[in-house]
Amino acid sequence: MASLFSFRQTYRYLQRQAHEQPVLFYSVVIGLTGPVVLVTVPPVRKALGYRPAEPIPTSYPVPNRPRRPVQGYEDE
Repeated sequence: MASLFSFRQTYRYLQRQAHEQPVLFYSVVIGLTGPVVLVTVPPVRKALGYRPAEPIPTSYPVPNRPRRPVQGYEDE
């Protein structure tokens, strides 16, 4: 019965803080959800079949042939 009493006290305290200082209360709530999300989201994404996108190319693909010199356009 003591654990139920302490739970009620904690719940009342949190309810009061949410009413009297909502910015502080919800900042703490959002801050505490970060580590929970960090632990739970990757396994859920993997279970749902998420595959990361292919990496974006960082350079232009060079053709596999010798370069030809440019002629014309007054480059001589």
